[in-house]
Amino acid sequence: MQQILHSSTTVIKASKGWVPIRLRDLWEYRELLYFLTWRDIKVRYKQTALGALWAIIQPFFTMVVFSLFFGRLAKVPSDGIPYPIFAFAALVPWTFFANGLSQSSNSLVGSTDLITKVYFPRLIIPVSSVLSGFIDFAIAFIVFMAMAFYYGIYPALSIILLPFLLLLGLITALGVGLWLSALNVKFRDVRYTIPFLTQFWLFATPIAYPSSLLSEPWRTIYGINPMVGVVEGFRWALLGVDTAPGAIIFVSALVSMGLLVSGAFYFKRMEKFFADII
Repeated sequence: MQQILHSSTTVIKASKGWVPIRLRDLWEYRELLYFLTWRDIKVRYKQTALGALWAIIQPFFTMVVFSLFFGRLAKVPSDGIPYPIFAFAALVPWTFFANGLSQSSNSLVGSTDLITKVYFPRLIIPVSSVLSGFIDFAIAFIVFMAMAFYYGIYPALSIILLPFLLLLGLITALGVGLWLSALNVKFRDVRYTIPFLTQFWLFATPIAYPSSLLSEPWRTIYGINPMVGVVEGFRWALLGVDTAPGAIIFVSALVSMGLLVSGAFYFKRMEKFFADII
């Protein structure tokens, strides 16, 4: 009696044209996503003298500079809130976004060995880079809460919307990061534009100044910059400012989702070339 064993073979072929995103692949490789996220966290502070304190130093000293030049010298209004806490409330989500954008944009080029040797959904690499910023955000947020209590400011019930606002910042960072990371593989000079883009975006976002300086409908249109909704939402949820940014958040959310979906499809379209070009 002859027994025939049938072995299953998986054939991986290059895709053609636009391909589906296949979020199920991310779930199947969730353990790899976890380990890459943890790797990015450890690498960020490896052989550093101050370690996790860098998560505080960057937004804190930016707040000090803004308070000196914009708050004291330029007398920029702050919606009736002490300027230091007004600026820091915006810098906490902004730092999360800026670091996530920078890390994800360079993530593919920095993982050359992994991409060229092992098959896995490449989307995991920029996603893990953005997720690794949650530790820094948590540390900076604790410092913010300490400052808020010092100024006698206590969060209102609207703080329950904070996870949604943080998710909006994550979506924005990931959406732009997917576009730039895929472009950075083909055009290596993209990485030189990232610091300029981040700096320009910083001053195009109401961090050193309130969006209430604009009248309607321009204030709502300003929400086309998706970080406007995140920053103003954080101030509203944490500081209780009177200028509720409902319409701004709605516009910013639409733009953020557009960036994420378009970035994901472009990333998947270019994915088949990564191993050859990188």
